[in-house]
Amino acid sequence: MFAIIEAAGWPIWLIILASVTALAIIIERFWSLRASAIAPSGLLDDTIRRFRAQGVTQDLLDTLYRGPLIGRIFCAALANESSPREVMKDAVEDAGRAVALELERFLGLLGTIATVATLLGLFGTIVGMIEIFGSQTASGSNPSQLAHGISVALYNTLFGIGVAIPAVIFHRHFRGRVDMLVVQMEGQAIRLVEIVRGERRA
Repeated sequence: MFAIIEAAGWPIWLIILASVTALAIIIERFWSLRASAIAPSGLLDDTIRRFRAQGVTQDLLDTLYRGPLIGRIFCAALANESSPREVMKDAVEDAGRAVALELERFLGLLGTIATVATLLGLFGTIVGMIEIFGSQTASGSNPSQLAHGISVALYNTLFGIGVAIPAVIFHRHFRGRVDMLVVQMEGQAIRLVEIVRGERRA
C-alpha cells in the first residue's frame, strides 16, 4: 500500500486527508442519526402520559431537554402551554429549526468533500502530466521520470474518484434520512400541541 502511495506522489496525501475526514463524518452521522437518539417511538406517548398525570413540571421539561433531540421540541411546546396557539407554534418551529440544524451537522462538509475529491484527483493528474512533459529533453526522455509521472496522474485520478463516489452516495443517504426524521418529528410535535391545547384526545 505504501508503494502505491509513493508512486502516486505528494498530491495523494490531500486525497487521503479528504477520505479520512469523509469516513469520520460517515461513521459519526450513522451513529448520531439513529432513531433511538433522535425520535424514539415511545417518547411522545410517555410525554403525553406524564403531562396528563402531572401537568407541566420542571422535572418533565428537564428530562425532555436532556433526552433525544425531539424532546427539545416537546419541551418548547410544553413550556408555552399557557401561551396563545401562535406563540406555542412559533416556539415549536424555532426548536424544530435548531434540531434540524443539529441533524444536518457535517453534511455540508461531506458534500464539499464529494466535490473536492474529484478536483484533487484532477489536480494530481495535472501534476503527473507536468512530470511527463518534464521528462522530455533534447536528448530523449527520462524513462523513470516518465513512469513516475504516469503513476501520479493515474493513481490520483483513481483515488479522487474513489473517494468522491461513496461521499456523494452517503451525503444523499444522510440528506434523505434527515428529511424523513424531520417529517416524523413535525407530525409528533403537531400531535402534542393539539393534545396540549385540548384539540384532540390521542
